[in-house]
Amino acid sequence: MNTEYAKKNVLEIENLRKSFGEIHAVQDISFRVKEGELFAFLGVNGAGKSTTIAMICGELGRDGGEIRIDGSDWKTNPDSIKRKLGVVFQHSVLDRSLSVQDNLESRAALYGIYGAEFEKRLSELTELLSLEELLKRPLDKLSGGQRRRIDIARALLHRPKILILDEPTTGLDPQTRKNVWEVVSHLQKTEALTVFLTTHYMEEAADADYLVILDHGKIAAEGTPHELKKQYIDDYLTLYGVSEAQVAVLGYPYRTVAGGYRLAIPNPSAATALILSHPELFVDYEITKGKMDDVFLNVTGKILSEESVPKHTKGGKRG
Repeated sequence: MNTEYAKKNVLEIENLRKSFGEIHAVQDISFRVKEGELFAFLGVNGAGKSTTIAMICGELGRDGGEIRIDGSDWKTNPDSIKRKLGVVFQHSVLDRSLSVQDNLESRAALYGIYGAEFEKRLSELTELLSLEELLKRPLDKLSGGQRRRIDIARALLHRPKILILDEPTTGLDPQTRKNVWEVVSHLQKTEALTVFLTTHYMEEAADADYLVILDHGKIAAEGTPHELKKQYIDDYLTLYGVSEAQVAVLGYPYRTVAGGYRLAIPNPSAATALILSHPELFVDYEITKGKMDDVFLNVTGKILSEESVPKHTKGGKRG
């Protein structure tokens, strides 16, 4: 049996709606998140991401629709749902004047985790996140990357089934970002942790098992990274050491690049067909897959990292 199809849904959103006066922030959206999945929820500021997350976390009421977390609904089983969710917000919610250990101990108490149980969990998280040298230090004396590790530890104290990461690596240096994702990947493998991610880094979204792109409160596109690339963007074939006349014969749109010409092709099979029919041109060439940045641009007309500037494509994927 294919285990992909055996995974159960741990988060189910059905026809979710939320308005603020005349502003329809979330407009009848539905999606599923499977157990152990890395799920990316993408959109520029104002697309409805934060409103959706606030409703999932029970911080904001909904105008309509259903939210089921591991089979339970906030309306009928709020205490159970609280223990199933861990949230790393964009901005830390910890007390900057307290030590790291005092912060974690006070947060653990909110989940009824005290004494020996807390010490055991603290030891586990200290090893996982390399916190040993930080525990006695005040939070306001830590770097941004160190504080982010504490935020993750706080969210994991009660062993949640779903970890919501709301732009967790924004502003972090590349090495710290890498370390954060190593920890998250380890937890997914060892504890079947489900990760619900929002991010402005499309290379992080490209590693997701499934993506939803939100635009103006509606789902504009969804699928695996591979499915979305196939649907919305071309691949590129770059030929070196050939003339423009030779490239023009191939019948695909092209542009000049350093040392050669780059053609937009619909898929790798098209490149294979060209190689077989014109082998004399393929002495020096490379095939480049389209990127998730291009998918987002073609779906929404916007660049994810540039929040308010609409962009126009020059002919993305047809249809």
